[in-house]
Amino acid sequence: MTPSTPPDIAAVVVTHDSSHVLYACLKALVREGFAPIVVDNASRDGSATIARAHVFGARVIEMGWNAGFGRANNRGVAASRDARWCLLINPDAVLEPGAGDALREAIARWPEAGMLAPRIIEDDGRVFFQPRSLLAGFLTNPSGIRHEPQGDCCVPFVSGAAMLVERSRFEALGGFDEAIFLFYEDDDLCRRMTDRGWPIIWVQDAVVRHARGGSSRSRTGKFDFARAALVRHHQAWSRGYVSRKWGLPDTPLRFALVNGLKLLLAALMFNRRRVARYWGSLTGNLAAARIRPTPRP
Repeated sequence: MTPSTPPDIAAVVVTHDSSHVLYACLKALVREGFAPIVVDNASRDGSATIARAHVFGARVIEMGWNAGFGRANNRGVAASRDARWCLLINPDAVLEPGAGDALREAIARWPEAGMLAPRIIEDDGRVFFQPRSLLAGFLTNPSGIRHEPQGDCCVPFVSGAAMLVERSRFEALGGFDEAIFLFYEDDDLCRRMTDRGWPIIWVQDAVVRHARGGSSRSRTGKFDFARAALVRHHQAWSRGYVSRKWGLPDTPLRFALVNGLKLLLAALMFNRRRVARYWGSLTGNLAAARIRPTPRP
């Protein structure tokens, strides 16, 4: 039986050439009783057409350009003016049956929460749980052992692949930092949320299946040099930007030196994949060193 849709919950899905994964995401949202808002970042593969299919009844907002993950999510949240809560979910993430009801029950149990986080299971069967974070040294876990929560509990950081945010608090924080195009915007938001004293609650019974990177990888399955370099550029830039924003050691120039040396070695070895990786990281490091971060609210 499909649960009824509470009028105070919205689902926001940001797409960019995501047609190969979008159908499953929207089908699960509708099954779980969510009416989706799809914010399309200038897809060229018919993502917006799929979203508009009558069976989904999705509201579609076309940005007209690739505005980035955070900015597009902010636009979707702003469009859901009647919603108290917004489920922000990647197009390569699929709600398991019962996840919608588990999240609704958690809203009732944890009215003080600023964010609720479903249990995310990756393609390889591992449960995503963050044992370390750039923004919290106390989470560093050198051994890499993942101590997953057992039952609902308060956590400091969760993945932006699927998070249920309390809209008024999300907007009070300014939403995602729109200076960040991709990567670390979820860590930054979680840090600001917890610094305000608004708990982030891990909801054990709300399960989401996530094909990590499924919404951004090459459609042909072949190695795409430009795409690989661009992804690493954004990752390096965002790490440098967030580090400077939060007063961590300012490392972009040091990373630029390291990646420059790695780039040279990769070029001498004629390894295109590594050249793309280190070229992207190098340009991202150099760009991050020149940017002044947005002040924290």
